[in-house]
Amino acid sequence: MTDAVRVAAHAKLNLLLRILAREAPAGYHQIETAFALLELTDELVVTRTATGVALTVHGPDLGAPEQNLAVRAARAVLEATGHKFGVALELTKRIPVRSGLGGGSSDAAAALHAVNALADNAVPRHELLHFATRLGADVAFFASGAPAALAWGRGERLFRLPAPPAAPALVALALPPIAVATPDAYGWWDEMHPEPAPRGPLLLDADAFTGWGSVGRLGGNDFELPVFGKHPPLRALYERLAGTHPYWVRLCGSGSAVAAVGEKHQRLIKTTTRAAAAPGPEPA
Repeated sequence: MTDAVRVAAHAKLNLLLRILAREAPAGYHQIETAFALLELTDELVVTRTATGVALTVHGPDLGAPEQNLAVRAARAVLEATGHKFGVALELTKRIPVRSGLGGGSSDAAAALHAVNALADNAVPRHELLHFATRLGADVAFFASGAPAALAWGRGERLFRLPAPPAAPALVALALPPIAVATPDAYGWWDEMHPEPAPRGPLLLDADAFTGWGSVGRLGGNDFELPVFGKHPPLRALYERLAGTHPYWVRLCGSGSAVAAVGEKHQRLIKTTTRAAAAPGPEPA
């Protein structure tokens, strides 16, 4: 056994995102989406300790460690393996928070795999996916190891897809920065749809994900209308990127980042889409 592992926690794009229904009385939403990984990453180093879970963050303040998804993920694996040791999590944040790029969820999936690697992979893969689903809908995609996937339900039911070809991608952030909490975005959508009508069928063909021209014709993101209504600068940012005629441009998840595949300017994070599955933990 090694005493420390390092994992890259990749960001994601939602290639399309449809809100299909609102569950009553819980208020959760049924969605249909397609995920794809980006090369943009956080980095997580996990070191074996005697007991407990400690978190050090290099980057923005993420709030109380008890609420951090990576900490909760680490505790889930430690509990499942009998608390035979503890871990220290060292997280380097590069993915902007509350941007719709999935950084927190990806960190959680990385922690699941890293702590399990320190436990000699004592937790079976299917159990790790159960842990991921309980932590959050996007966590299951990151924990799956797929470079791209169709997802439905609350986002936890997944069908693995071959990734679209690697392509230049730009992630733009509004200035001054805007943070959008996903529950707020769903609330704004609910305000616009007090009694949501049943959604019509959409035929998704695997061939539609083989090229970015086809991906660009798949459909939109149902968060765009409510989020742009609350934050006009995001609409303006979207329109500026769309005016550069990329293959694909969308609000990232529930926002606030906007991504384009096939270029141009603003406060930008230059990255590429990923053509292969994310690697697992490796010795640090």
